[in-house]
Amino acid sequence: MATNTLPATYFDDVYRASDDPWAFATSPYERAKYEATVAALPNAHYHNGFEIGCSIGVLSEMLARRCEQLLSVDASELPLKTARQRLAPYTHVSIEQMAIPDQFPDGPFDLILLSEVGYYLSLDDLTRARQRMIDTLSPGGHLLLVHWTPVVPDYPLTGDQVHDHFMAIAGAGQPLTHRLNQRADTYRLDLFQKQL
Repeated sequence: MATNTLPATYFDDVYRASDDPWAFATSPYERAKYEATVAALPNAHYHNGFEIGCSIGVLSEMLARRCEQLLSVDASELPLKTARQRLAPYTHVSIEQMAIPDQFPDGPFDLILLSEVGYYLSLDDLTRARQRMIDTLSPGGHLLLVHWTPVVPDYPLTGDQVHDHFMAIAGAGQPLTHRLNQRADTYRLDLFQKQL
């Protein structure tokens, strides 16, 4: 497996080869996963959401209906043209190119979603990103992680390693409370809440 965070150029190459390389817009698997993701959110509405890894904006559109403000970002600029077109009717949504953890918005956010992104980071960068998420999450705010769990040789981490890294700081005396775990055949979903 890789040990360093995958650079934005990795994703640029993927998107040059295909406008929708993971079939986000057409895959029944992705649709079902997105529906499970949105259904896992405890609140009907959020004031300020932050979506890390929006790609072409399919899940972003579903989140837009639940957030008063939503910032959706991706490390590659290439899919964001499609995301901006898709999200154009939602004037409360901002789409930006941003590569975490080196770039990170100030917040505060009452919802942060890390979906299919964490395993692209080295463990050191994931640790830095985790701290930035905690720092910008409002007390009582929700952090939702969703990741593919099979091993991918190109990726520095597995989905389970990403989620377990967050589980390590959940519980009594820790910054997060673990609220929900769901496992499907090939993905894992964990919901956390920042301690009050």
